[in-house]
Parts: sequence; C-alpha cells; structure tokens
Amino acid sequence: MSMSFASKLSKFSNKSRFASIRSKSSASTDVSSSEPSVPILQTAIAATAGIATVALTAIGVERATASSVPKFDPSGERFDQTTFLGRFSKMTLACDPTLLLYSADDASNAKAMVKDYTNLLENLPDGVTEQQMSHKLWEAQRISSASLHPDTGDVIPAPFRMSGYVPFNGPICVSMVASTSTPALLFWSWMNQSQNALVNYYNRNAASEMSNETLMKSYATAVTSALTVAFGLATLIQKRFDAAKAKQLMKFVAFPSAVVASSLNCYIVRSPEIDTGVPLVNADGEDVAPGITSKIAARNGVNSTTASRAILQAPVYFLPPVLMGSVPFLKNMIKRNPAITVPMTTYLVLVAFGLGLPSTVAIFPQMAEIEAKDCEAEFQGLKDKNGKPYDKFYYNKGL
Repeated sequence: MSMSFASKLSKFSNKSRFASIRSKSSASTDVSSSEPSVPILQTAIAATAGIATVALTAIGVERATASSVPKFDPSGERFDQTTFLGRFSKMTLACDPTLLLYSADDASNAKAMVKDYTNLLENLPDGVTEQQMSHKLWEAQRISSASLHPDTGDVIPAPFRMSGYVPFNGPICVSMVASTSTPALLFWSWMNQSQNALVNYYNRNAASEMSNETLMKSYATAVTSALTVAFGLATLIQKRFDAAKAKQLMKFVAFPSAVVASSLNCYIVRSPEIDTGVPLVNADGEDVAPGITSKIAARNGVNSTTASRAILQAPVYFLPPVLMGSVPFLKNMIKRNPAITVPMTTYLVLVAFGLGLPSTVAIFPQMAEIEAKDCEAEFQGLKDKNGKPYDKFYYNKGL
C-alpha cells in the first residue's frame, strides 16, 4: 500500500475503513472462489475422447489402404517410405493405441506367422486371395513390431512403446501445459523427461550396447537440464510480470522448456551410439561388414532423431494454448464456461500429440541411408554378391 493512499485513507472514519477493508476482503474471496476447479470426470472423458480420436485415425488409415497392400515381404514396406505420406501412414499405424490391447502371446504368435510367410503365401486357404493373406501378414508384422524390439526381439514395456506414447505420455503433457506454478511445472517436467528417456532407451538401436552406468548418467544430465530450463523460465516470468499475467504466461513455459529438454534428453541418451557406431546393411538387410560399425551413420541417426523430437513439441505444447486463446469459437466457449478449460486442453493436447508424433517421426525414415563415399574408410570399395561396388548403405536410426 502506498503512502499517498494511506494518508487519504486515514481521513475516513474507522467505520468507513473497516467497511472498505471488509469489502475488499469479500471481493478477494469472490475472485479466489471464481477460479475454476478441475472437473475430474469431464477431464477423464476428454482424455478418453482424445485417445479414441487418435485410434480412429489409425483405423481409418489402415482400412483405407487395406485393399491396396503390396505382396508381403518381411524386409519390405507396406507403404512407400520414400514419401512423407508413406512414412506418416506407417507411423500412424505404429502409434495406434489399440496395439496395446494385444498381449505378449499375441505378439509372439504374430511374429511366428510372419516367419512362416512363405508357406502361407504359397499354400493359400480356400477362398483367401494372395492380397488378403498379404494384408493379414502386414497386420501380423505391425502387431509384433509394436511390442517387440526389432533388433533384440525383447518385449518393450507398454508405457515405452510408440503405441503407448499417447495414452501414457499424453496426460503428462496435459499436466505440463496446465501447470501454473513452478513446483507443478518442475514435477511434471521431471515426469515427462523420465518417461521420454525410457522411450528413447527402449527404442534405441540396440546393436549399440549401453551400460547401466551410462544410462543413469545420461538420464541424470537430461533431467537436470529439463528442470533447469523450466525453473529458469518460470522464475523469469514470475519476476517480470504480475501474478495474474504470470499465471497466464506459465502455460507457455512448457513449450520452450520441452523443446530444449527433449532435444538434450534424446541426444544424451542416444549419444553412446556415436561412440560405438551402428552396423551398415545393404538393400536386402544383410550386414555388409560384420563386426565393423559406422560412427558417421550413428551420428547422423542421433542428430535426425533429436531434430524430430524438438519439432514434435510445437504441436503438443504450442498449438492447444494458441487455439484456445485465438479461435473465437473456442475462446467464447471457455469464457462462458471456464470449467471446460482443462478438459478442452486435455483433448487438444492428446490429439495434437497423437497426430504430431507420426508426423514428426515421419520426417526422417527409420531405415536411413548413407552414401558409401560418406562412410569410413572400412566401407569404401565394398562390393555386393555380384561384384558391383555399393553406392549406398542403410542403417536403423531408431525412433
């Protein structure tokens, strides 16, 4: 309270002063009570609707392309991976949340079916065409690869699968966007980066060994960087703006902090691959130099994966707040009923996450290629089985 205001106030009687203070206290209470509480049921429904929207999109892509699948080839692709649309379709099906409904036994049976593909295609059951069997085999491969690591065959825990990203990481992203205090933002940033670190680890190129000590050091560094960025931005906002404005701006802290933290997280966790290198294969998936790895290819793979993680943050953390604050229809809905803010945020974040994830991952092919001339000397001059020098190699960059 300023001195000029205090001097003016002293001219009033004690009764007037008491009435004024009581009036202000009442107004303060009214403002506080007007803060919308989180509607648990509506938020849960919105989350379910968001996950369902992502799943329905995947189902739509699968059904729309079911009649045009190519003949099954376990080393081939159902979709053209030289185009963004083909990679997006592949990743949309890979990120389908309904894949979590299949058990480990289902995945094993699907993998066994894929292994027996030659026999199944040559001995078609009555009434089943080659294309129909190919479709079943492509689906079997999708089910098995959703939960089994392509390099090791180990079962990936559900929360760390690509198909589990939206159901498990989505709510964490919602909590980050909805955080209006520094402690809440720091907690959910820690949860987010912990989950991201494990997703990066379980979906890494497993041909490069990573010790538990290296993993823990990488995780600690990644989480520390995430919390530092989040805390620094939150503190800056709270110091430079009043409480009401700071609370509005806090929802945008999640975006830049997630960009920096997720990029560092991905790079740090995956960086050991650069030291050990990754195997290079030919177009048939055969190792061209057994026992020898390429550090150059490994660096390219880690860099491209890190870039896709950074780009992913834009639709997830930036788009929902902008839509809710600028689109007249959504803005008016929230103004009329503030209680729907969290449910609407939940739905938009989950849908943005579910569609943004395959979009950003699709920017770079999983089986990346590298020109032979750009590789180490050990790979120069290698020839295929026909005696022709290789002009390019391939490697699994991970997801």
